[in-house]
Amino acid sequence: MNEDAEPRPPLEMLQALLAAERLKVGVHIRKMNSPGSPVYRTLENVVPAALVLVSSFLATIWVHVYAGLAVLAVGCWWWLAKVQPRVKDGVFDRTLAWATQSEAHFDGLWGKGVLSLYAELPDGRKVAATRKDDWRAFVRLVARENDAPDTDREAA
Repeated sequence: MNEDAEPRPPLEMLQALLAAERLKVGVHIRKMNSPGSPVYRTLENVVPAALVLVSSFLATIWVHVYAGLAVLAVGCWWWLAKVQPRVKDGVFDRTLAWATQSEAHFDGLWGKGVLSLYAELPDGRKVAATRKDDWRAFVRLVARENDAPDTDREAA
């Protein structure tokens, strides 16, 4: 370890800990899957719901009210069982990718309470950090506890 080595940036340490699965990130899906969010996709939220409603209305008009209710019930099941899990996974993945692009992005989402951090340390302690905590200090703690000092720089 070089004494003159510059400390690793916290975001770089965070990415390394995530890749090593030493740290987990939590995302507030509802906040990030809302209009105005940088990862929100209107079509992924509106089209499936509109498809279910229009199909239900058409079945009610063309067949019978019970057919419309059956289409609505099956559509709701489809939305909850098939579509919603994919939407949640997509929002999580896009949020994590967007947040780890820069410290400014991470700071912005951290300050809004969208992100949280969780780690299980080698000694068995479970620690977490939320908006009220300093995420940089938390990442340094987890890196230090996992024998990855923040001054570790590979010589090129």
